[in-house]
Amino acid sequence: MTPGWDDLITVGRIARPHALRGEVAIAPVTDFVEDRFQPGRAVFVMAPSGVRQLEIASVRFHQGRPLVAFEGVEGIDAAEALGRGEVRMAPEALGPLPEATFYHHDLVGCEVVTRGGTVVGQVRRVEGAMTASLLVVAGPRGEVLVPLVADICVSVEPAARRIVVSPPEGLLELNG
Repeated sequence: MTPGWDDLITVGRIARPHALRGEVAIAPVTDFVEDRFQPGRAVFVMAPSGVRQLEIASVRFHQGRPLVAFEGVEGIDAAEALGRGEVRMAPEALGPLPEATFYHHDLVGCEVVTRGGTVVGQVRRVEGAMTASLLVVAGPRGEVLVPLVADICVSVEPAARRIVVSPPEGLLELNG
């Protein structure tokens, strides 16, 4: 069964076709580029013609970007037909993370509360890379930005759908 588009995790976006053989340059949206873009991995691309499931045939890197060739995409015309679509993977294909790191999609929907039990709100999205992520929390007074760092997010439990924070004085009021 093919997963729905909204159930997939974005790992990049096609930036442009590369050369004449059908490769595409990918602008990654992941901290684990080498792990996500490997030969044999299945990905889903939102092409102008609709969602296409493709298998990565080969990968090489140029100026920090993966140049990806997909099975069955041969020549520049076929690469251009993919457009500038998002590249997504099934969540189960992502694999485990190092300790104390989290997939952004696992944090969306978590309730954020202070150590004292005050509800801050619910995580709507996570912005930034692994080393500089911000939780965008929908609270009663609007959006609140909370840095996803151990000194502030003292307990992160995606399975329990709960994040306990100990924000410095004024943080929640600053961006609420």
